[in-house]
Amino acid sequence: MRALFIGGTGLISSAVSRLAVERGIDLTLLNRGGKGEFFPRGARQVVADHRDPAAVRQALKGRSFDVVADWIAYTPAHASQDIELFSGRTGQYLFISSASAYQKPATHWLITESTPLANPFWQYSRDKIACEELLLREYRDKGFPATIVRPSLTYGLTQIPAAVGSWNHPWTLIDRMRRSRRIVVPGDGASLWTMTHNSDLARGFVGLMGNAHAIGHAFHITSDEVLTWNQIYGLIGEAAGARPELVHIASDLIAAFNPDDLGNLIGDKAQCGVFDNAKIKTFVPGYVATVPFAEGIRASVQWFEHHPDRCTIDTEFNTRCDRMIEANDAALRAAGAPR
Repeated sequence: MRALFIGGTGLISSAVSRLAVERGIDLTLLNRGGKGEFFPRGARQVVADHRDPAAVRQALKGRSFDVVADWIAYTPAHASQDIELFSGRTGQYLFISSASAYQKPATHWLITESTPLANPFWQYSRDKIACEELLLREYRDKGFPATIVRPSLTYGLTQIPAAVGSWNHPWTLIDRMRRSRRIVVPGDGASLWTMTHNSDLARGFVGLMGNAHAIGHAFHITSDEVLTWNQIYGLIGEAAGARPELVHIASDLIAAFNPDDLGNLIGDKAQCGVFDNAKIKTFVPGYVATVPFAEGIRASVQWFEHHPDRCTIDTEFNTRCDRMIEANDAALRAAGAPR
């Protein structure tokens, strides 16, 4: 199988790239140059600016692929460009959407692929929905061989996942815990969420590659382990060797301090995220997520400890958390509640 990944060295895609090569797939990664530490050994590289259609067309001149996956398509303009570039040149096009596209707030606790797509809180999610609609219309009208994958919160060695954290400086959360600084958790911390290790998603994703039955379909690929946010933060603390003091703060207040959290929280992580994985298990027989969060987060913490240059601290995030906690404490005192 000949496959082209646009991107392919990111948090999720690096695990898929690695597994694809291990399974004997002839994989080419198209990027702007430079391989980095997560470029899969055994993959080929094509250098081009993926936002320049003429450059991509020239770089891939005369080549076709059994599978194309674009890991960095976020808007309908990006999807339209891929349709133009790869119509007639691939047997399957995999679009990486997002489980945040599912209906918010949900009208049913269990999310399936038939759950409506609607997210009034997050432009990122609405753009992914628009991409899906464009690709499926192209599939229905012209036979463009699109398959849609909707990851939920997926992590790996290089990320400490949390509802309220610093995505670009994830070690900040571990540092706060080890310094006994209080940790912000949205709501009462009792809402249910699903953490998925990138190696687990990779097995489902690679199983869809070249799968003719998957064309025209959408899939989410997640763990079956469901935890509360209180449990998730507790497991992060255990991995860090710390006992975090959790402060429960309303998601609306968190978003008031950081408008980006309107989408990230109210449009995603403050909602319950429980997924029915029956469909991916039907199309990829034998698929099952095997990495429990307690094991995966331990590995992430250990990776950071062996890469001290990546243990950077987000001082702005720390300041914002402290301000949120102070405001929450003040409100509780004003109400006469004990801290």
